[in-house]
Amino acid sequence: MSTEFDILQTAKGGGRRARLELPHQTVETPVFMPVGTAGAVKAVPQETLEALGAQIILGNTYHLYLRPGHEAIRRLGGLHRFMSWPRALLTDSGGFQVFSLSDLRKVTDEGVQFRSHLDGSSHFFTPEHAMEVQIALAADIAMAFDECTEYPADRARAEESLRLTMAWARRSLDYFGAHRHEVVWCEEPEERTQLLFGIVQGGMFADLRRACAEQLVEMEFDGYAIGGLSVGEPRELTLEMIGEVLPLLPADKPRYVMGVGYPDEIELYARMGVDMMDCVLPTRAARHGLLFTSEGRVNIKNARYAEDQGPPDPACDCPVCRRYSRAYLRHLMQAGEALSGALNTIHNLAYYLGIMRRVRESMVAENPAPRPS
Repeated sequence: MSTEFDILQTAKGGGRRARLELPHQTVETPVFMPVGTAGAVKAVPQETLEALGAQIILGNTYHLYLRPGHEAIRRLGGLHRFMSWPRALLTDSGGFQVFSLSDLRKVTDEGVQFRSHLDGSSHFFTPEHAMEVQIALAADIAMAFDECTEYPADRARAEESLRLTMAWARRSLDYFGAHRHEVVWCEEPEERTQLLFGIVQGGMFADLRRACAEQLVEMEFDGYAIGGLSVGEPRELTLEMIGEVLPLLPADKPRYVMGVGYPDEIELYARMGVDMMDCVLPTRAARHGLLFTSEGRVNIKNARYAEDQGPPDPACDCPVCRRYSRAYLRHLMQAGEALSGALNTIHNLAYYLGIMRRVRESMVAENPAPRPS
């Protein structure tokens, strides 16, 4: 099926503002997607995410498969209904989480045998099964099953990982194409249904990345992601890999860089032409007392904030900055109050979402839409 992705403005550096029509939401890009690993963005209720302007969030295939189980979620009406989220959802393939279980997995051409981190039970993911799980979860966007390459990895390891990724991409696409209309909210075959994105791998070898991108484009996915980044490599290498791949991806389909990054990184990548990004950093850092602000990073645990009556970020208009002081947030952190993680997370997400909003607005200012004659 064709992807309804309309580019509205383009910038000199390659960035673009666009609209991605999904079954549950028209997403304005470039967009940052908060991570809701187990069907929840940690410490933040769904109505707060809506108020912050989150358009699309992630669900984690591996974690939801293990608990509560994809069939249970299917019976409960799909992930949107289960978690009471009316806007867009994307589910990852589970490949990165399985990759993280280095001591608990065995990779073969057929798929990946792994043991649950919860109870040690044995499971087997094939590309077909990963698609079956994601169709049951019924997010707006699903991801092809891939094999993520660790860093550092030598060329032989990267080539073998790429071979698996390409074979699994074809198998994912074939199974998904035959079953994509089985999502619980698709009542008629001609209705819009899930999209499937392919994932570019290849380690930190530019020629392997280019080869992967070119082969995936020939398969005609609905969109394309760049995976296997932010796995320990230097930032300069991340930037290099993105720069190698972006020009090879179709201009008329969404481009997604997975698992990045710090605020300055996501702005840079958006201005290069990346349409979608996600990262656990704003939520994970918040739980450890690290706030991202217009004045730089603030470690709210520092004693210097014990009597600071100013807001976390004087330039921020989020609910936390409008109401609470740095002194109070430090007190919550020191006291171990659960509210601490919630308020810190709300601010960090507002900051990340605000970056993308400002990037979109800047593109409108640079390239205003022509007036009707």
